[in-house]
Amino acid sequence: MSRCGTIRSVALFAVGLSAVSALAAPRAGQKAPVAKKPSRQRNGRRATKAFDFKALRLAIEDLTKSFPRKYPRGSEYLRRLDRIEKTLSPGPLTQEQIRSLRRLRQEALLANPLLKGLRVLVVKRAVKRSGDFKQLGMPSNHQCNSCLARGGYNNEIAVLSLSRRRGKLETLYRPAGGGYVGEIDLDFRAEKLLLTQSDRTNWKVWEIGLSPSAVLRAGGEGAKRPRQVSRMPDDVDSFDACYLPGGRIVFGSTASFQSVPCWHGRERVTNLYVMEADGTGVRRLCFDQDHNFHPVVLADGQVLYHRWDYTGISHIFLRPLMVMNPDGTGQRAVYGTNTWFPNSLYFPRPVPGREGLLVCILSGYHGVHRMGQLVLVDTARGGQGVKPLVKRISGRGDPISPRVADVLVDKDWPKFLHPYPLSDPATGLGAGKYFLVSCWQGGNRPWGIYLADVFDNLVLIREEPGYALLEPVPIVPRPEPPQVHERVDLDRTDGVVYMQNIYAAPGLDGVPKGTVKRLRVIAYNFGYLGLAGPDKIGRGGPWEAMRILGTVPVGKDGSAVFRVPANTPLAVQALDGEGKAVQLMRSWF
Repeated sequence: MSRCGTIRSVALFAVGLSAVSALAAPRAGQKAPVAKKPSRQRNGRRATKAFDFKALRLAIEDLTKSFPRKYPRGSEYLRRLDRIEKTLSPGPLTQEQIRSLRRLRQEALLANPLLKGLRVLVVKRAVKRSGDFKQLGMPSNHQCNSCLARGGYNNEIAVLSLSRRRGKLETLYRPAGGGYVGEIDLDFRAEKLLLTQSDRTNWKVWEIGLSPSAVLRAGGEGAKRPRQVSRMPDDVDSFDACYLPGGRIVFGSTASFQSVPCWHGRERVTNLYVMEADGTGVRRLCFDQDHNFHPVVLADGQVLYHRWDYTGISHIFLRPLMVMNPDGTGQRAVYGTNTWFPNSLYFPRPVPGREGLLVCILSGYHGVHRMGQLVLVDTARGGQGVKPLVKRISGRGDPISPRVADVLVDKDWPKFLHPYPLSDPATGLGAGKYFLVSCWQGGNRPWGIYLADVFDNLVLIREEPGYALLEPVPIVPRPEPPQVHERVDLDRTDGVVYMQNIYAAPGLDGVPKGTVKRLRVIAYNFGYLGLAGPDKIGRGGPWEAMRILGTVPVGKDGSAVFRVPANTPLAVQALDGEGKAVQLMRSWF
């Protein structure tokens, strides 16, 4: 249950960027590089300013310490770096020094033992311009895949083998008829994967089995015959699926026929559903006004996901990260309530072995589509404000003035998508330090697969001119989390709300215990296609219909237990002894 409380001002996370994958990359807030050849002198000055010697040294030292046997050339790399630094003069770097630094960085960072022999699933999609969001297959931040064209794509799932320096890229699966393929999720044994695929009718969830040759060789014959999983009607889309412990699947669907209110009933809403492995037994899990994105399973078996929050709050700024049990119970925010920065955290993934630590893409509301800054969020440090934002990768030492803004990251470079944390599966070494990520450096550079680390290094692994390489997922088995005990009684039409202490939330700071005598329980009715938006309900006010279900008593200690209709979005209003409102919950559960 979300906490009852007002939106409060918070200190802001200083956002900055120090791009070091290209020796002449721009800094945060600067214009993306253009495709023109700089003079040698200008190139040398920019390289001197941009190259982060300390970042490279920290990474080499960490790899040497963490993997003494698997990273045997660490001392040699440090000596080479020392020699280059000793030859530096106050002027710009020479062309030979630039080449030496590039060679050293590539060798030292791509010798990371976590990359050795690794095979990575990637989505390869033809894109004429890297900033063309439709060609990228990236809906805007307040749309789901249903807004995209269902055909006209030139894309495939490929296997990137890192046994070679540049990486070998081979086709694993290419859909017929120009359909979209993406949103891949690998099962815990690394034996099969879920994917989203579009056709002339709608968007569907498919599954591909990986034979041993797929893991070892690929080449287009390593994938077993694809199997359609979702079996929804033609006017319903299904996508963004994720394996659950035990074999069931959680996925996004437009089966609710709700609509995004700011689109005035035009754009569909995706909420999370669950189904059996064969596509049967579909049941809705989330009953939210707006979208649920990016479901992923945590180590304890719960499901983490991104929820849009519009109801009764400032629409631009609140997109909480939520967790729930796989049966849909226990939904609660782990980060982002009552927080105006950041606007959104997309593509969250848990860092193995680091409870509460997530890697995410920090983005805005309008502006670029779901791309932005690469950040680490530690939910163990709290669920609000800037304290949990423990690291901005490629951001050390380059702060800019903090701000609360709608279009938050459009001027930041480079831009990131689809992070994936790396670690040694046997020992956990490297966890929280090294990441595969899709990155766009700006200008005419394509989206490529990069290795990023917390020391602020960013090094290219593979890029393809004319294509975007997206969604890196290592083909590595993972421990299967425990199955969470089912709490849903499908024979009942109601549920139970347990409130421990209403006074514990910030919205009632300073209100003496015992003031709140009752709760007014309110139900929301969200708009369907063609029936949502401020012009349908009221201008400058709520975007959805509300109805009062009744009131329930609150104990002296602030606790309350009461039954409510099942599958119903609810809020509560705290009432004093005279029935006057003390506070309204500005979210819903």
